[in-house]
Parts: sequence; C-alpha cells; structure tokens
Amino acid sequence: MIQAFLDWSTHLTISPGKQVQLAAKAARKVGRIADYAARRAGNAKTLPAIEPLPQDRRFVDPAWAAQPFDLISQAFLLNQQWWHAATTGIGGVSRHHEDMVNFAARQMLDVFAPTNFLATNPVLQRKIVETGGQCLLDGARHWWEDVERLSRGEPPVGTEQFRVGETVAVTPGKVVFRNELIELIQYTPTTQTVHPEPILIVPAWIMKYYILDLSPENSLVRWLVGQGHTVFTISWHNPSREDRDLDMDDYRRLGPMAALDAVQAITGSAKVHGLGYCLGGTLLAITGAAMARDQDERLATLTLLAAQTEFSEPGELGLFIDEAQLNLLENLMWSRGYLDSSQMGGAFQILRSNDLIWSRILATYLLGEREPMSDLMAWNADGTRMPFAMHSQYLRQLFLDDDLAEGHFKVANRTVTLSALRQPLFVVGTERDHVAPWRSVHKIHWLTSAEIRFVLTNGGHNAGIVSEPGHAHRRFQVATRPVDGPALDPDDWLEQADPQEGSWWIDWGRWLSEHSSDPVAPPVMGQSEGPYHPICDAPGHYVMER
Repeated sequence: MIQAFLDWSTHLTISPGKQVQLAAKAARKVGRIADYAARRAGNAKTLPAIEPLPQDRRFVDPAWAAQPFDLISQAFLLNQQWWHAATTGIGGVSRHHEDMVNFAARQMLDVFAPTNFLATNPVLQRKIVETGGQCLLDGARHWWEDVERLSRGEPPVGTEQFRVGETVAVTPGKVVFRNELIELIQYTPTTQTVHPEPILIVPAWIMKYYILDLSPENSLVRWLVGQGHTVFTISWHNPSREDRDLDMDDYRRLGPMAALDAVQAITGSAKVHGLGYCLGGTLLAITGAAMARDQDERLATLTLLAAQTEFSEPGELGLFIDEAQLNLLENLMWSRGYLDSSQMGGAFQILRSNDLIWSRILATYLLGEREPMSDLMAWNADGTRMPFAMHSQYLRQLFLDDDLAEGHFKVANRTVTLSALRQPLFVVGTERDHVAPWRSVHKIHWLTSAEIRFVLTNGGHNAGIVSEPGHAHRRFQVATRPVDGPALDPDDWLEQADPQEGSWWIDWGRWLSEHSSDPVAPPVMGQSEGPYHPICDAPGHYVMER
C-alpha cells in the first residue's frame, strides 16, 4: 500500500494538467451542491445534484430527502465521485497501484459515510426516538453476544438453526468412498429410471460442499436426483497443519480423479457429467484438460459454475495478489501450514464493505436489528482451511502468473492447455460476482474451441448459483457458441444473448438431458464388495470437521 500511494502521489505531484483538472472538477462540484441547495430552498421536490450508483442502497430511506440530510448525502456522493477522479487516470501510475489506491480511497470513504454516525443519519435518529433508545441497548446486547462468540471461536448467532445432516445437507445418500482428502457421497435415487451417465460434483474446497445441498427446497442435488440423474459429490477434508504439503496435483489426483474411478466402478457407465463450482470448477477444467491430453475420454460434458480459468482480470480480489503480498501471505501460512478461512472471508468482506461490514454494523449494533439467519448465511460461516502448498501454488501459478491460460500450467510434469477440451461445456457466470467476475469467467471462450453454452444469471457468487425453480425475481441470459465458432467479446455477447425469466437450472436440465442417453434402471448404492462399499450415511464425517 505504501508503494502504491507513493507511486500515485509522486505522479500526481508532477502532473500539473491533472491537478488543474481536479481543481476545476472540485469547483464544479461545489457549484453543483450550491445550486442544489438554492433550488431545494425554493422547491422541496427538486432534482438531486447526483444519484447514487444502482448498487448503493445507503440513502434509499425517505428520511434522507429531508433537510439538512439531503445536503449531507449529496455532498458525500459528490465527494466520492471526485475521489474516483483523483485516484484514476494519472499518467505513469501502474494499473495495479492505481486500482489499489482507488480501492483504498473507497474503503476510507465508506468508513466516514454519513450513514455511520448518529449526528448525520436521520434513520438512526428516528429509530432512537421511536424506541426510546431501546435500539441502542439491543445493539449493545447484540455486540456483546458477538464478542463472546468470537472469543470462544463459535459461529454467528442463529447458525445453530441450520445443523448439517439435520436441517441442511439432508438429501439421502451414502458415503461410498473415502481417502485422506475426500469423501464421495452417492445420493439415493428417487425416480424409477435414471440417465445412464452419472453426475460428479466437484465443489470448492474453501467452503463445505453443501452449498449445493442446502435446505430441501433449494438443494441443487435434490433437484438433480428428482430429474432422473444419479448424483455423486465430493466432500473435502478440512486440512490441518499435517496437510501443509498437499498441492494442486494432490487435489486433482485424490479428488476428481479418484472420484471418477469410484463413480465408474459403481455405475458401470463409460461416461460421466462433470460439474465444478468456483475453485472446484477450475480444478475440474484442469482435470479435464489433463485427461484429454492423456486420451482419457470419460467426461461426457463439463459444467462450470462461477469458475475462472483465465485470471488476467480477476476483479478486485486481484488487489490482494502481487509478489510482495504473496510473499507476506506465504510467510504467514508457513508457520501454521494452512490459510484459515477467516482470513479469506475477511478479504471477501472488504471487497463489499458497504454491504458486508458497515451496513451490518449499522443495522445490528446501532439500529438493534439483527438480520435473521438463513441457510446460505449459515453455510457461509462454515469455512474450511487451505493447505500451504496448494494455496501458494494456486495463487502464484493461476492468479498471479495466469499459467493455465498462458499454456504453462503443468500436471504430472507435463503441460496442459484448455484447448484440449472438446466435450460440450455449460458455463455459468453471475452478474454481481465479486469473487469470480462474469467477464473473467466468460474468457473460457478464448481458451477452447469446444461448444459452450454460456449463462449469465442475476445474483452474486453464491445466491446466483442457488437459484431453484420458483425463486422470485430470477432471470438470466443465455447463448450457445458452436464448436469452432467465434469467441465474442463479453459486451457483444450481452447484446446477442437471449434473455429469459426464471431459474437457469431448467435450461441446464434440458441441456443435460440432450447430452445423456435414454433412461435405465438406477444403479445400486455403492458396491457390496470392494473399495466402494457404503461406509456411512450422508453427509459423512469430513463435512463435520472443524
């Protein structure tokens, strides 16, 4: 950060043209707020000097339209706009440093937003009057509850309502295989016949697998089983200090490759549909490329959910990844042997500090209104660790050096490229994804000439994927790029993609059926003998590890 601010301030100091431009911009903004104040004095319904960004919900309450709070909020928004101009477009500043300074300025502005202070927040003032100050007492009680839980290492208030295996992750099934890194769950069929090609789900290992098997009404696993598919999912072991040397190839070999062997042995199917979510999708793409290189044709299709394969534009998460910061992170991980989930979770929160930090502090500790816990929020609090070797390799080779897209990534000491993928791909991006921005996910079009059906759905990295049929306000856009077809720019793709209402699950279900064979009788649960016999009921033991 010091290097970034030195780079920015030095070049701003020697850029008289930019200084004049910023001074003129500041004068115009003072003029705009003065003009607004004059118009407001004569007309209570005058147009504002500036509108908040669509995602900024801090000033939507009608109380902000009353004087003097309208002037306060308008001045803040104009100041925010000026600082964006001040931290961008300065010649000589590296792109990475510019992004870091702009990000840091936004963080500081979020800290000093008028919504965060009693004297400048009319909504808080109204709440105090209405409750006779009880909201502040309730907020203090919430704060103390959270401090106590944090000190004891307990999850947030309300997570006890969502117990794994009791209220979430309850789709019936059996653990049919276990090694030192995964448990493989086979789900009990609910239809008389199933498509012969089973589905293998490879979730991200940064969180527990049951994001795709939450409550019964929004479980993707349960929905797939009900559509006549045989479903298997990987449940990752939560690594400890002893697992520090597990690397990306260990995750590939002990994860999807070991699971594929088990799925084939149990079902007898020559082909398997692969589904990967987030980091699991990246690993599945690498696995598919390595299999294609070795002429292993067991994957019938690949479905990648919010999964990046090209990392040159990873979004604001890339602000945390350069040589200096990776060196610091590796030193921190070295003594522990892993990265704790709270560290990664903190980075994700900072990326959306408006929504995930300050608005939550305001609502919980000042307004005294604790947001009800949901299954998705409870899952999000159930993090896992990442071993030193794997995480360091992932950040350096993929995020920092972009080896997979550049053709330098090695599997078993041999280079793999995604150009080897020839099976049909179904790829999903989400509009408000701060972890895997959809434009970055879309770049897989440039890495393989395979058929790609790309879906852009509304929602974020998690809520956009958990998009069950019947979920209100769901919509998506979709288009198919044929084999060897041209790769469109994301903006060109947006113009041509077909907009649809409802859940993208329905479209994906039809696509899966089109790439599957005629239904047959369901396979047995595991094997009666051999290495793939049922071990225990789902959700198994690894998902319970803390």
